[in-house]
Amino acid sequence: MTIDGGTQSVKIGRKQLGMIALAMAVAFGMYVAFDRWIVDDGLPEGLIQANGRIEGDHVTVASKFPGRIEELLVREGATVTAGQVLIRLDDSQTNARVHQAKHAAEAAEAKAEAAHTQLAVLNLEVPLSIESADAQVIRAKAFLDKAIAVEKEAKSDSERFRVLADKDQASIQQRDQALMRWEVAQNEMAVALSGITQAKKQLAQAELGWNRIKAKEGEVASLERQRDHAYAVLDEAESILNDLTITAPTNGTVTTRMVNVGEVVGAGAPLLELVDLDHLYLKVFVPEIQIGKVRLDLPARIYTDAFPEQPFGAQIRYIASKAEFTPKEVQTPDERVKLIYAVKLYLIENPGHRLTPGLPADAIIRWKDDVAWVTPR
Repeated sequence: MTIDGGTQSVKIGRKQLGMIALAMAVAFGMYVAFDRWIVDDGLPEGLIQANGRIEGDHVTVASKFPGRIEELLVREGATVTAGQVLIRLDDSQTNARVHQAKHAAEAAEAKAEAAHTQLAVLNLEVPLSIESADAQVIRAKAFLDKAIAVEKEAKSDSERFRVLADKDQASIQQRDQALMRWEVAQNEMAVALSGITQAKKQLAQAELGWNRIKAKEGEVASLERQRDHAYAVLDEAESILNDLTITAPTNGTVTTRMVNVGEVVGAGAPLLELVDLDHLYLKVFVPEIQIGKVRLDLPARIYTDAFPEQPFGAQIRYIASKAEFTPKEVQTPDERVKLIYAVKLYLIENPGHRLTPGLPADAIIRWKDDVAWVTPR
C-alpha cells in the first residue's frame, strides 16, 4: 500500500509539473507574440509606422454682407484660383447707393473747387486793394502838406497886410484879399485833413481783406472735409458693391457647397468650403514611447490603398506638444492603452491631385538616415 501510495503521489507530482511547464510555455509564446506583433511592428530600427487619414486646411468662403444669391459659378469638385469669382449677390440696391454717393461727392468737389477759386481771387485782390489804398493815403498826405504850406503862407500874408493897412501902407482891399486867401487855404487844409482820414479808413478796410482770406481759407478747409467725407462714403459704397462679388481667397478645390441660386444669405454665413489639394497632410498618432524619436522635418512616405505601389513623399511639420488618449480609430491593441501625440506629415507634392481629404493612409517615418525604406507591415 505504501509503495502504491508513493507511486500515486509521485504520479500526481509529475502531472502538476507538466501543467506548470505547459502554462509557462503558453505564457512564453504569448509574450513572444505580444512582443513581435504588438510591441514590435516588425520594422527595422530607425523607422516608425503610423496610420491616419489625409486632411487639408479648410477655408470657408462667406459673405461680409447679407444678400440674395444671383449667380453661383462653381460646384463641388471645381478647382479655383485665388481671386476667381465664385458667387455674385444681388447688387441693385447697392448700385443705387453708389450712384447717389458719387453724385454727392461730385457736388462736394464742385463746391470745394469754387471756394478755391474765390480764395485765389481774394489772394490777388486784397494785396492790390491795400496797395491802392496805401497810395491814396500817400496822396492825401501830400495834398495835406501842400495845404498846410499854402495856409501858412496865406496866414502870413494876411497878418502882414493887416499890419500894413493899419499903417496906411496897404489898401483895405489888399488886406481883405489876403484874409480871403487865408480862409480859402484853411478850408483846403480842412479838406486835406478829411481826405487823409478817409484814405486811412480805406486802407484799414483794404487790410481787412487778410481776415476775409483767413475766413475763406476756413471755408475751403470745411468744404474739403465735406468733399473727403463724401468720397469716403462713395468708397464705402463701392467697397460693399465689390464685396457682393465673392472671390476665392486662395487656390483650392471646392469640397462643400452650402447654398443655391436664389437663396438669401446672412452676413458671415458659410457659402462654400475650399481645400488646397497642393497642401495636404496626413495626421497620424505616435505612441508616447516613440515620440522622442520624432522631430520636425523628418522625411516620411505615405501609402494609400488606392495607390499601393506609389509612395508619396512627406515631411513632419507639426508635432503636438501635449499627449492625448488614443482615438478609437487607431487599431493597434497596445496603442489603445497608451498616450499618443498627434503628428502632421505634409505632402511634398500631390501629382495630379490624386490624394484627397478623407483617404485613409499608412505612413513610414524615417528617423535614422542610413535605414532603407520599407513598405508598411
